Amino acid sequence: MRGIRGAITVRRNEKEEIWRAAQELITELLHANSITAGDIGAAIFSATEELTAAFPTAGVRRLPGFDLVPLFDARQCAIEDSLPSCIRVLLLVNTDAAQADIHHVYLREAAKLRPDLES
Repeated sequence: MRGIRGAITVRRNEKEEIWRAAQELITELLHANSITAGDIGAAIFSATEELTAAFPTAGVRRLPGFDLVPLFDARQCAIEDSLPSCIRVLLLVNTDAAQADIHHVYLREAAKLRPDLES
């Protein structure tokens, strides 16, 4: 089992925007790591405190194959000067891939969280 991390920022605190962002993030993580929903043991999402219009998991649940994946939402810690309007995820994935072969995905303004991953 491996952990795969990712994050994305949201432009507006609106249900559809939060759902689309969460779906985009998951879709990119699946593609970057050549995995499917069936490979995911669980997904833990967090959202910053100003994102109150929707649960990110409600959007992900609409993706094909995610009806059986355990999904969990949490509130991101409110840390001074942290990135606002951000959705983060930790996927727990069944894979034989080596840790060095895992591709973490940080989209939009969230790319600032992991500048070491920029190519």
